[in-house]
Amino acid sequence: MCFGSKDNIQDNDAPRPAQFAPPQPTYASTPAKASMPVSPISPASPAYHQPPPPDIFSGHDRSPATNATEAEAEAGEAWCASHPLSAPLDLDAAVLDGRRSGNVRLMAPEAGPFRGKLEWLGGGVWRGKTDRKAGDYCYIGYPPLYAVKRDSPLVDGGGGGGKGKRTVYYEVRVLGDNKKEGEVALAIGYAALPYPSFRMPGWHRGSLAVHGDDGHRYVNDRWGGKDFVGPMRRGETYGLGVVFTALGGGRIETEVFYTAGGREVGRWNLHEETDAEQDLPVTGLEGYHDLAAAVGSFGDVSFEVVFEPGKWAYKGVEVY
Repeated sequence: MCFGSKDNIQDNDAPRPAQFAPPQPTYASTPAKASMPVSPISPASPAYHQPPPPDIFSGHDRSPATNATEAEAEAGEAWCASHPLSAPLDLDAAVLDGRRSGNVRLMAPEAGPFRGKLEWLGGGVWRGKTDRKAGDYCYIGYPPLYAVKRDSPLVDGGGGGGKGKRTVYYEVRVLGDNKKEGEVALAIGYAALPYPSFRMPGWHRGSLAVHGDDGHRYVNDRWGGKDFVGPMRRGETYGLGVVFTALGGGRIETEVFYTAGGREVGRWNLHEETDAEQDLPVTGLEGYHDLAAAVGSFGDVSFEVVFEPGKWAYKGVEVY
């Protein structure tokens, strides 16, 4: 999903969020991208097959699935410019410990009318449903799954367990009661706070996501994302995790992994080789800002979000 024209769209008791006091912005908005470049790799000898181009050339100007408008993309950038990233929050230990049992509140979008329903099912599970006229929505989890002052791998005795590593993870279930056949209009991701609730995760600064309609991964990418996995399917469960590892000298390595049906099916390093002219900064995702679960939806879609570790389909992860 990216900007363009939206041809396909026609017609309790969980913890409460704190108020965010954002600092000054770290960088300015960036204009829309130009056309994708041609690979500079020289042709191979006729006796050999041409090797595949590096990942930096797998980006797309547009998604092959549904696209938002350029005006909507610009509105999201304007919102981010006026709401800079927050400094790490001082959060109550009891609130953070509640994450172990999935006690995370999923907040419905605040901007504009919300054409859907979001309900707490208990036991670390939320259920959401939106109708076919629903716009782009981003649901933010609170408290952050990664809270710097508690979870940073650089913090001795913190959530990282003194091991120099910290992993966060959660899952979404795509329900089978969607009326529309075809693409799954859902995204699973993370966002540094604050983030515009009228934009999908992965489209703006401090956010990343895998989008279900095209299977692309988006990291501060308002265009078409990068090839990653296949599209989501109804009735399936998907998960997204981030691993923060201390490298020494105050540096943190960040890896993102994606699961489907309880198996890891994709992974990438946040600092992999990128195209400096096209890939925007990853500020907010490097382990120095709090990071919240961010689920995106548009149009007709039904889903569940699972924060309770004991209910995850994927068993190969240790968190908290």
